[in-house]
Amino acid sequence: MATKPGAISSFICNKCAGNLTPSPNYPPTPKQTRGESELAKALFSVTGMTDSTCAVPVEKAINGLPGIHEAVVDVLSNRAQVLYYPSLINEERIRETIDKVGFQATLIKEDTKEKSTQVCKIRISGMTCTSCSSTIESALRAISGVQSAQVALATEKAEVHYNPKFVSYSQLLQVIEETGFEGTLISSGDNINKIELKVDGVDSDHSLNMIEKSLQVLPGVQEVEIYPELSKVSVSYEPDMAGPRTFISVIESTGNGHFKATIYPREGDETGRQQEIKQYYKFFVWSLVFTIPVFLTSMVFMYIPGIKMVLDTKLVNMMTVGMMLRWELSTPVQFIIGRRFYTGAYKALRHGSANMDVLIALGTNSAYFYSVYSVLRAAYSKDFKGTDFFETSSMLISFILLGKYLEVLAKGKTSEAIAKLMDLAPETAVLLTLDDEGNVISEQEIDSQLIQKNDVIKIIPGAKVASDGYVLWGESHVNESMITGEALPVSKRKGDTVIGGTVNENGVLHIKATRVGSDSALSQIVRLVESAQMAKAPVQKFADRISKYFVPLVIMLSFSTWLAWFLAGRFHSYPKSWIPSSMSSFELALQFGISVMVIACPCALGLATPTAVMVGTGVGASQGVLIKGGQALESAHKVNCIIFDKTGTLTVGKPVVVDTQLLKNMELREFYVLIAAIEVNSEHPLAKAIVTYAKKFVEDKENPAWPDSQDFISITGNGVKAIVQNKEIIVGNKSLMLDQNIAIPAGAEDILAQAEGMAQTGILVSIDREVAGVLAISDPLKPGAQEVISILKSMKIKSIVVTGDNWGTANAIATEVGIETVIAEAKPEDKAKKVSEFQAAGYTVAMVGDGINDSPALVAADVGMAIGAGTDIAIEAADIVLMKSNLEDVITAIDLSRKTFSRIRLNYIWALGYNVLGIPIAAGVIFPFTGFRLPPWIAGAAMAASSVSVVCSSLLLKYYKGPHKLNNLGFHGIQIE
Repeated sequence: MATKPGAISSFICNKCAGNLTPSPNYPPTPKQTRGESELAKALFSVTGMTDSTCAVPVEKAINGLPGIHEAVVDVLSNRAQVLYYPSLINEERIRETIDKVGFQATLIKEDTKEKSTQVCKIRISGMTCTSCSSTIESALRAISGVQSAQVALATEKAEVHYNPKFVSYSQLLQVIEETGFEGTLISSGDNINKIELKVDGVDSDHSLNMIEKSLQVLPGVQEVEIYPELSKVSVSYEPDMAGPRTFISVIESTGNGHFKATIYPREGDETGRQQEIKQYYKFFVWSLVFTIPVFLTSMVFMYIPGIKMVLDTKLVNMMTVGMMLRWELSTPVQFIIGRRFYTGAYKALRHGSANMDVLIALGTNSAYFYSVYSVLRAAYSKDFKGTDFFETSSMLISFILLGKYLEVLAKGKTSEAIAKLMDLAPETAVLLTLDDEGNVISEQEIDSQLIQKNDVIKIIPGAKVASDGYVLWGESHVNESMITGEALPVSKRKGDTVIGGTVNENGVLHIKATRVGSDSALSQIVRLVESAQMAKAPVQKFADRISKYFVPLVIMLSFSTWLAWFLAGRFHSYPKSWIPSSMSSFELALQFGISVMVIACPCALGLATPTAVMVGTGVGASQGVLIKGGQALESAHKVNCIIFDKTGTLTVGKPVVVDTQLLKNMELREFYVLIAAIEVNSEHPLAKAIVTYAKKFVEDKENPAWPDSQDFISITGNGVKAIVQNKEIIVGNKSLMLDQNIAIPAGAEDILAQAEGMAQTGILVSIDREVAGVLAISDPLKPGAQEVISILKSMKIKSIVVTGDNWGTANAIATEVGIETVIAEAKPEDKAKKVSEFQAAGYTVAMVGDGINDSPALVAADVGMAIGAGTDIAIEAADIVLMKSNLEDVITAIDLSRKTFSRIRLNYIWALGYNVLGIPIAAGVIFPFTGFRLPPWIAGAAMAASSVSVVCSSLLLKYYKGPHKLNNLGFHGIQIE
């Protein structure tokens, strides 16, 4: 499926298009190689801009001035940011240039005060159930200065929004520690451009202070943090003005050669997860070393005569060798291997909450200390015939540790999608040094994390592209399937954009890095998926509410069970034959009470939603569908109405001129040169089609020299007008001509009607207020569009097309794809109103679009879906991003959300059903009728199995395949290898 040419991913922002356009002055001129320290930044408020086409002439005019390093215009915020050299140009001249283009510019004095809100991400270890995450959330939210806090059990992370004037991230970590859990800082502050360096050779605080001061004076450095105990320096910086190699150079020069700086080795989620897996495995193995002999002496050896005689040998009064042996073996399991349960229970109770550790500690302690009582009583009595339950406490802990080991192992697999995405980035890159004429002077292999903006990188055949950027030299084909989903390798030549993490196929490329580190498309995708996995689905609130009362209720049920059976035995309310020969009525009651306590599992409830969301969003990412969290998933599964934008959504988005009818006596070449001169200033797809077609009539097709246009004005949704060669040129639709009081001849009306009947867009051209010609532009339907609409109908989803195009073209396109409801000539605000109207009619509405004019509707819809080749603004507004620009992914997104939500429901049914059925059985409800009794150690094993089963249930989503009908059409998702 073809994507728009030059569209690397919609994560490459349209407003940064200046970054992605090769400089006409390559190789670098002296102006471009000036030290970054000379750069200054100016921010202007620009009024009068109506759409993205307005940004082009402003950027073009500013970039044409001497001393300009870079100019970026953002239409939505009506701002222009300019990096310039103060020695060559001043702010006033830049402002005057913007005014000359036709817009009013005002210099904004940047607020240098610290931002009132920052974001801190923390990894938390030690959480076992929803009660733990709720406790941490409550503790963090209670801190003065914390605006919001979210803790995800499945990812074991917290995201805290706070005011740095009132609280620091170190205080947040301290509160987590006091709550009873271990917190590790992942990132702090709202700046994501941060590099961590390991500095060797530092032997004093004075040396660290020298390094800190040396870095702080560098332009672009925002914050420097020193960690003396780790020999680590963390630097937050502006990538436009500084970079990691600069920091390393400064650090090493500061120490006169004594300091050596390198990238600090990353300890990511996978490293922490592996350590946790190893820890649980070690504990489980050691518990088996002691538990297996306890089990054998109490359950197996008692039936082997010779061994039984040895174990029954009395040491003191009625205390036997078997009792003493089991006591000695179970004690290390209870207090050393099981220490973590005591610690967790103590910390939870200290903060007024109860978690799974409390249940385990109470259950195992009841069995252990009653057994100790039985052993001591036997030692002091000559006729006591009690039974010990040492095997119960030991086997309980062993099975719970096995369950936690399997659970952590399974949870690690739920986040594989992020790990695979991160693995796409190459470890090293080949940095080129060029002379003033662009010739390569030297090559150097560096860590890919050391790439700085504007670096020139060499990409050999078979290597991964190390950074987002554009091609300076060379030709090749690049496999972009892992990022965009484009199945076929994409041809790349000078000026074309490339994406970091994609694979160069067959030629050598020299690329200029434009978006590095945290700004890269790959990093943004990873952050989006991470944020999605952090966000809680509304259905998660159900588990959170239950978790508040679950453990206290279970403790009450357990005590009530013991008391009921104890009193029933005390007053002989049931036959003595019910009591096993080796037990008393008290011991039978105690076993029932312990079984109730250890079988109840709050973990399964807490993991039901987040694990399914993690796997679902990960599967979506691997198939080119980025779902922004649980809220989007939950809304998408309810969708029963989809509103499609036309251009670039239902159609390919690459319109071509198919017919030209002149109504004035003039040459076709002259006609197209005039309209190309005005349309070259517009970013609209129709304008690009006209300019591309016009190149046929000029000699230099690569860099045509169009006449200058003056007084350029873009009329949103209608067309453009300007003065070219002293002629007033107006290019647009019928409405524009009528608004401009230009008469439309009957012949032109007939040509328009004929074009619209063929699903073509008719464009009128007026020269000096007289219609001179009509263009017919066709934008073909995307392959499979008809089949997609048909499948949506079978899924009972209503399809609607909304477009700013004329009614004739809109109706023709709708008829061709099979859509019955059409809304044409709609402005951006009209699209949002239509969304609200359908919502008011009871529909759950999804909006699918790709442009800035779709953003209001994407926000208004219950679920906004942005086509991947669209604009950055549309991506921000959307809940789901379809990276491959394929319509069939709309079906995949909805079907995946339905499958994921069904899995969440199944998880809840299993988790609740397990507790609803398991607790009565453990309490002995069916014992009087069947004689079946659930020993505590089996109850513990069942409790551990419930959590593992819920995680494994979620993991089955990894094998998700698209709808059968979609697969029959030959549509397949991409796989991240």
